[in-house]
Amino acid sequence: MNTEFIFADRNLSLIRYPEKHQHVSLQAWDSADELLIDHVESLLNDNVISPDSDNTGLMIFNDDFGALGCWFEHLNPTWVSDSYISRRSLQENLMRNALSSEQTKDINFITSVDSLTFSPAVSPSIVMIKVPRALALLEQQLIDLKRYISADTQIIAGGKAKAITKSVLALFEKYIGPTSTSLAKKKSRLVFCRPDLDIPQYPSPYPTRWECKGTTGAKMTLDNEANVFSRQSLDIGARIMMKHMTVSSNDTVVDLGCGNGVLGINALTLAPDCKVIFTDESYMALESARQNVLNNHPDKIDQCTFIATNCLESLLTEPNTPAITKILCNPPFHQQNVITDHIAWQMFIDSRDLLVRGRHLVVVGNRHLDYHIKLKKLFGGVDILASDKKFVIFSTAKQ
Repeated sequence: MNTEFIFADRNLSLIRYPEKHQHVSLQAWDSADELLIDHVESLLNDNVISPDSDNTGLMIFNDDFGALGCWFEHLNPTWVSDSYISRRSLQENLMRNALSSEQTKDINFITSVDSLTFSPAVSPSIVMIKVPRALALLEQQLIDLKRYISADTQIIAGGKAKAITKSVLALFEKYIGPTSTSLAKKKSRLVFCRPDLDIPQYPSPYPTRWECKGTTGAKMTLDNEANVFSRQSLDIGARIMMKHMTVSSNDTVVDLGCGNGVLGINALTLAPDCKVIFTDESYMALESARQNVLNNHPDKIDQCTFIATNCLESLLTEPNTPAITKILCNPPFHQQNVITDHIAWQMFIDSRDLLVRGRHLVVVGNRHLDYHIKLKKLFGGVDILASDKKFVIFSTAKQ
């Protein structure tokens, strides 16, 4: 795998967290990062911001694995992301390149915040945005950003050329101001947006709210923050999983990769005395899950825990983790804009290591993903609980 980022006479060692599970064909930066770095360096050379300033007003959004944060660490940027994995990647890469303290693991002078707590102290001079996979997340971030920018703020976004769609440009035009693009280079391009202060501050359409029925037929009310998967309706995998869920009141259930928490909430409906741990790498997902427990089972909130983590990493390293008797999982098959199965593989390994012996991991997935092969290899056997033309539910017990 390539971990050496050599660009513009600098050399950084960069990994995708967690390094031990990094896919051999993937790296921690892309050509959009290179275009953004090159353009912002030109602005620095033109004294748009001063590298000697104590507070340059540089903001970085959606830095996938910390390449931008490491490159511009000396400018004390405000670094905004909805991803726990991105934040840990930034932290690890700063340490690898001696840009933070090995003893304290501090992120040095970078102000790192999630997309829900973004509230900068100064108006930014330069805003760098990696265009995220979820356009709703970009929309929410532009709405938030509008409150803090000035007419002089330089806004530059970057992404794969195929991701810079008319819909992306329309969001910049609607919420910020006139927008143009660069020529494509290495299959990436930049977006340049000039703030128009006459554009009003629009209210956010998020979280969105909709209703569905759980296993018992009881109605659920679900709020969904901007970066939640299947934000506008119940995804098909969760729908078929809910029809075949079984939970007992003495279970401690993990809703792994919980999204809006619908599987965990259904568990509370089936077994009101069970305990549920919601885990996800998205802070917006966890906030959605927390709010949805309050929406549907407010008296059960003390039976629930919400943990930002990579797969089940935090539970495996926490000495006070309770005995886990059931894990429910609807695995993602992408990371940022890359389709991959390595996250599902790690989820299955972590589940095997965390479960109480004899207790079950229940997984729903598309037929073509062949999860049963991985599960049989890890657990020794696998049962099919249900299936249709597109999805399969597998159950496997720790031996």
